[in-house]
Amino acid sequence: MQKVDYEGTVWVLNYNNPKPLLDHAIYMLEKHGIKREDMTITETPKAKVGSIVVEIWPYELVVARVRTTRNDSFISGTELTIELKLDENGNYFDYL
Repeated sequence: MQKVDYEGTVWVLNYNNPKPLLDHAIYMLEKHGIKREDMTITETPKAKVGSIVVEIWPYELVVARVRTTRNDSFISGTELTIELKLDENGNYFDYL
C-alpha cells in the first residue's frame, strides 16, 4: 500500500459530505500514513506550495500536492487516487 509523503497540515476538503463518507475518508487516509492530528477538514484550505490537499468524492479520494497558489486559489497535481468501495447495502468497507 502506498503511503502519502507529507509534512505539516493535510487539507481535507469537505463540501457537506455525508458523515459515513467523511469518516471512511479519514480512516482510509490514516491507512495511507496520514495522522489524524495532521488533518484539517475544511471547505477553504489555506494551502501553501508543497502542501497536500485531499478531495473527497463518493467513490474515491484524490490526494494532490499544491504546485502554485494565486490569491486564494491553488493549482495542484494528483499524487495518488484512493478507491472507496461500497458493499451491497451501500456501506463503505475496508478492502485493504
